[in-house]
Amino acid sequence: MPRIKTTDGIELHYEEAGHGTAIVFVHEFGGDHRSWEPQIRHFSRSHRCIVYAARGYPPSDIPAEVARYSQRRAVDDIRDVMDGLGIDRAHVIGLSMGGFATLHFGLHYPDRARSLVVAGAGYGAEKQHESYFKGVSLEVARQFETQGSEQFAKTYSVGASRVQFQNKDPRGWAEFARMLGEHSALGSANTMRGVQAERPSIYDLKDALAKMPVPTLVVVGDEDDHCIQPGVFMKKTIPACGLLILPKTGHTLNLEEPEHFNRFTLEFLHAVETGSWTPRDPRANPGEIMKTN
Repeated sequence: MPRIKTTDGIELHYEEAGHGTAIVFVHEFGGDHRSWEPQIRHFSRSHRCIVYAARGYPPSDIPAEVARYSQRRAVDDIRDVMDGLGIDRAHVIGLSMGGFATLHFGLHYPDRARSLVVAGAGYGAEKQHESYFKGVSLEVARQFETQGSEQFAKTYSVGASRVQFQNKDPRGWAEFARMLGEHSALGSANTMRGVQAERPSIYDLKDALAKMPVPTLVVVGDEDDHCIQPGVFMKKTIPACGLLILPKTGHTLNLEEPEHFNRFTLEFLHAVETGSWTPRDPRANPGEIMKTN
């Protein structure tokens, strides 16, 4: 079973397929490395695809101390995976928790990111919901510990932005829920406490994001309510950023709408690789409605 040791001594399980320009996939809290299978099968036809299980997610190591989990550590784990595989630069694609890590990777290591796909990132970012989100995150951690993953997955998998997946694709959703139930309760609780509950709001990153040069695609489902406004904010703030909103779609969008996600993401990667994904033309002034002179 292939593993990479991080700079702080944690071993992460990884898998790879395909050849060409590298893509690193970073999974969400409710998923794991297996959640990217529809993308690995698609993109490995033209790219070298790498997926890994974050710390706290079997078969990667599960540190017992909450202090071993953080937003910055999640960013450095992406770097360590790339270093371990001899990858200097890669497209980085992340969903939700992985989307936040992807965004921060672009801020901390812009020279190592060919592009960023930031999907379903926004929970806890809205300033008016910061304290509520932290409290809910700590409660989710407690429920994982008290109920165990298999039992609590039955609740977590039917959240307000997950039922869209269940309604469209009951079989795919059932697989997602089953895999969630296989997660480590300790790893999930520590991830919630160390990463989710402590990460900074996207809005607090405004100045840094406005200077970030990495080509970026933000992807949001239109029924993933707490990601929509943060998605619009990123579009308006990051210089070379596009915003894709998928209709009648929730949070688990790469699994819920794999064909749409794969198609538009591949078009984005192609635009980046041909040099045609550029910063917004300064003539496209958002304050102008119609030109008069």
